[in-house]
Amino acid sequence: MTAPRALAPTVQVLDPGPDLRHRVRETTLTVAGPGGSPLGEAEVTVEQVSPALAIGNIGFDLIPLANGETVLDPAEVETFGGASVEQLEQLGELFVQVFDTATLPFYWGRFEPVRGRPDTERLRRTAQWFTDRGVRLKGHPLVWHTVTAPWLRDLPTDEVERVQRERIRRDVGDFAGLIDTWDAINEAVIMPVFDKEENGISRLCRERGRIATVRMAFEEARAANPDATLLLNDFDMSTAYECLVEGVLAAGVQVDVLGLQSHMHQGYWGEEKTHAILERFSRYGLPIHMTETTLLSGDLMPAHIEDLNDWQVEHWPSTPEGEARQADEVVRHYRTLAAHPSVQAITYWGITDDGAWLGAPAGLVRADGTPKPAFEALRDLVRRDWWLPPTTTRTDADGRLTVRAWAGDYRVSTREGAADVRVGDTAHAVVGVRAGRPGPPTGRVAG
Repeated sequence: MTAPRALAPTVQVLDPGPDLRHRVRETTLTVAGPGGSPLGEAEVTVEQVSPALAIGNIGFDLIPLANGETVLDPAEVETFGGASVEQLEQLGELFVQVFDTATLPFYWGRFEPVRGRPDTERLRRTAQWFTDRGVRLKGHPLVWHTVTAPWLRDLPTDEVERVQRERIRRDVGDFAGLIDTWDAINEAVIMPVFDKEENGISRLCRERGRIATVRMAFEEARAANPDATLLLNDFDMSTAYECLVEGVLAAGVQVDVLGLQSHMHQGYWGEEKTHAILERFSRYGLPIHMTETTLLSGDLMPAHIEDLNDWQVEHWPSTPEGEARQADEVVRHYRTLAAHPSVQAITYWGITDDGAWLGAPAGLVRADGTPKPAFEALRDLVRRDWWLPPTTTRTDADGRLTVRAWAGDYRVSTREGAADVRVGDTAHAVVGVRAGRPGPPTGRVAG
C-alpha cells in the first residue's frame, strides 16, 4: 500500500476574515534550479513584490523629478501637479512606500498645446522612472473635453475626429510596453452637454453621439495596442452612467474595465453607499477600478455645490481634526472597496496638499512634506495588514512549497538564484530560479 503524499510546507498570511478572504489565494510551487531539477529540502525565502489589487496614486507631481528638472512650469501646476521641486525626492520615496501603480497625465491641452509638438519624451522618461522602481502605469485620458487641445476649436468637426483618432493611435502606440492601461475616454456622460467652455471634443461628441465617440476611443486604442486594458471612466454615479454603459455594451464596444470616480470633497460616502454603487456597476460583469479617490483632511465643501470646480477659496488648510477623520475614512473606504470582488484597482488622487486639485487638503502628505496620519494608516493597511513579509522555510523532498497569501506577485529566492511568480492564477506552478535579477513573474502550470 502506497503512503499518501505528504503536504508541502506552507507559507501563509493570517486569515483576513470573511470580507477579504477572497483576496487570499493558494498556489503550490515546485521550485526548480537553473538546470530544471526540483530543489528538494532547499532553504527558500518568499517575499511579496506587488498585490493583484492595484494600489495607486497619480504620479503627476513626480514628472520634474523623473526628468531632472529644477524649476516648475507654472502652466503645468493645474493638471500636472504642483508640488515644490524641493520636496520631490522625499515625495518619490514616500510614493513607493505605499503605491504600486501610478497614473500619468495625457491631458491633450498640456501634452500637445502646440499642434505637432507632443510632450512624448518627457512622459516616456517619467514612465521609465516609475517602471524602474517596480511601479505599474496607467495613462489618463485619451479622450476628454476638459483640458483638451485649444487648437481643436478652430477645426471643423470632421478634422477634430481625424486628429483625435490620430492622437489615440500615436500615444497608445508610442507607450506600448510601458503604459498598457488607459482611461480610453473620460466623463462621456457630461461630454456633449458640457458648457463651461467651448471645446472641440464636446462638439464632436454632440454631433456624433456619446456611443459613437466611445466606440472611436476604444477601437483606435485597441488597434494601436491589442493587449491594452481600456477603461470607460466617469464621475457620474447616477443612472445616466448606467444607461451609457448599457448602450455601449449593447453596441458591441469591448470595454475591459469600468472606472468609477469618488472625489469625496463633500464628505465620505460611507460603507453603505459605496457598497451600493459597487453592486450597481458590478452587474455588468466587468472589473471595476476606483480611478480617482479623494478624502479631505480639512473643512468639507458645502453640499449645495454641484460642480466641484465652482468652489474656490483662498485658503483651505488641513486641520488636526480633519486629519484624524481622513485617516479613519481612508481605511474604512479601502476596506470596503477591497471587500468587493469586482474591484481590481484603487487610485488615490494626489499624494500631497502642495499643488493639490482645487487647493483642497486632499493629499496624504501635508504641504510642508510631512506625512499625515492617513498616509501612515494606508501604508499600514496595504503594506502590513495586506502584505506577506519575507518568510524563510524549506521545500519538501520534491521541491514543493505552498504559498497561501494575498493574490499577486512574489519573489522566491534560494542559494541557486531567484525568480518571480504570480500567486493566484493557477493552483500549481513551476518556478525556475536563476542567478541574477529575476525575470517577469511566472506561473507555468505544472504537469
